[in-house]
Amino acid sequence: MSDDRDAVVTDAGSGDRVLTVPNLLSLLRLAGVPLFLWLVLGPEADFWALVLLMVAGFTDYLDGNLARRLNQTSSLGQVLDPVADRLYILAVVVGLVLRDIIPLWLGVSLPLRDVLLFCVLPFLRSRGFSALPVHYLGKAATAALLYAFPLLLLGDDDGTVAAVARVIGWAFTIWGVGLYWWAGLLYVWQVRTLLVTTPPLRRPEIAT
Repeated sequence: MSDDRDAVVTDAGSGDRVLTVPNLLSLLRLAGVPLFLWLVLGPEADFWALVLLMVAGFTDYLDGNLARRLNQTSSLGQVLDPVADRLYILAVVVGLVLRDIIPLWLGVSLPLRDVLLFCVLPFLRSRGFSALPVHYLGKAATAALLYAFPLLLLGDDDGTVAAVARVIGWAFTIWGVGLYWWAGLLYVWQVRTLLVTTPPLRRPEIAT
């Protein structure tokens, strides 16, 4: 991991624009999280829940692409994007657990990884950083899980299509959970390296 502070998101970053097209797309994705939960747990409108997940997946790709093309990268966007991804994963996990589609232990394992990352955040901030760049493993894990969970939802039925969806969905789930934890442990290792190679922030002295 590089010690170059330009490679991370700092608390004093430049170009902190808020009203950008990518940020608006991320906010729309966030607004879809409670709607997804209602669709799955209320009327059990699985078709529309799947449509919502596909739209969320497309906007996830689109906001990153537009941020680069329109030169609208911002610190807020770098926070909103992974937060939206994790909230969608959490919402799907909660919905699938409550629908008895996946076991409780699997539902707990994913947010537990995010709790681990939350616990190392104060150490990261002690070196003046608010976040590390999203690793490609984390993106791959998120993509695998966002493929897996709709397939598991589709597989909650009878028939050949549902049976095939279950098999493929569980394959993506196994890979996704493995990569999700691998990316999390890599993040912890990066924070550990940062603690070793970067001096802590100096607190301003208070005049007496």
